[in-house]
Amino acid sequence: MQIYQITDSKFRKYGRILKNVTTDALLQAMEHTPLPEDVIYIPSDPALEALPVCQQFQNEVYGELPIQIGYCNGNNYLLNAVEYHRSSEINVAQKDLILLLGCQQDITEDFTYDTSKIEAFLLPAKTAVEIYATTLHYAPCNADKDGFRCVVVLPKDTNLELNTSHKTEGEDKLLTAKNKWLIAHKDSGLEGQAFIGLIGENISVK
Repeated sequence: MQIYQITDSKFRKYGRILKNVTTDALLQAMEHTPLPEDVIYIPSDPALEALPVCQQFQNEVYGELPIQIGYCNGNNYLLNAVEYHRSSEINVAQKDLILLLGCQQDITEDFTYDTSKIEAFLLPAKTAVEIYATTLHYAPCNADKDGFRCVVVLPKDTNLELNTSHKTEGEDKLLTAKNKWLIAHKDSGLEGQAFIGLIGENISVK
């Protein structure tokens, strides 16, 4: 699979590079977060949220909306699923990683999505990007055998457990957590936990 640089014009429909944020302390703190053999996602980490950059993200990127800062770390080479939010997501790479991205507009009326439309981008270490709300994404992938660490910034309570039951039809059947709509691949191991609607290959970056 071809892997593009985030400076490539192909990335512009998915997000933008954030150039005026100070992430040094954030990346230093990320060095102390776990790096498992599989993938771990923590929506909110108090140590990361106590850093000054949290206020900068909240004020300058999210227009003073309350936010949370967590992380997604580990080892992964597969697409497995795509998700989207009603809001942008900030990713900051502590180590080089690969983002597999698509467009929400390519989801069909029956909520299937053709994985051949996915594009891969290398997010270099120490780089921050805003991923737009209409961009399909999921867990990052390894850029090398040593795994990845990725800061994840979202509006407060995103990805937390739902408070109510939701419909089994329409877009509502994709809602698996607060502000999280998910479409999974049949080979992802998510059957019974998410709507299976990815058509085609379970994309691998290996």
